[in-house]
Amino acid sequence: MRLSPNNIDTIFHALGKQISFRAGTSVEVVVCGGTALAVLDLVHRATKDVDVLAWARTEGKDVFLDRVNAFPVWLEESAAAVASDFDLPGGWFNAGPASQLDLGLPGGFEGRLVRRTYGPNFTIHFISRVDQIHFKLFAAVDRNDYHTQDLLALKPTPEEMLDAARWVVTQDVSEPFRMVLEDFLTKYGFADVTDRI
Repeated sequence: MRLSPNNIDTIFHALGKQISFRAGTSVEVVVCGGTALAVLDLVHRATKDVDVLAWARTEGKDVFLDRVNAFPVWLEESAAAVASDFDLPGGWFNAGPASQLDLGLPGGFEGRLVRRTYGPNFTIHFISRVDQIHFKLFAAVDRNDYHTQDLLALKPTPEEMLDAARWVVTQDVSEPFRMVLEDFLTKYGFADVTDRI
């Protein structure tokens, strides 16, 4: 089974129940990628996994992020139980993009997170549309695939694409990457942005 807008909430509530049963403690994570697009109704498509970007800590109105080095055993077991119940692939709940926290996030990232709770012990902060544009542009430049489709579906304005492009060049400062980025922007109707990066 793949995760889709029709079943994601059910699956996350099931994971929340497993976490409550196995750990009895609260956990907050930041999720990006296709799951965040679907939950926030930004792009309507299925995805094979949940990309956990970071741990989150809510203190008052502020959210602080911490790097995920490894999931605790109880979280791994909770995810495995849900995978069994819903016929999900192994690794469906993973920290694949965790290294992005070391490389840097777009300015104001934490303040744009969208919070959802799935039971008393499980909270997910989904990345915003603006930050999806940043991440999707970075991914699309290297791989002209579904990331490009997602990016275009978000309908970025020229200013949003400019902000994203300025962030993207901090992630890869090489001249060849910049050239590929400029070619990409020109191809998809954002040629004016290239002179302002």
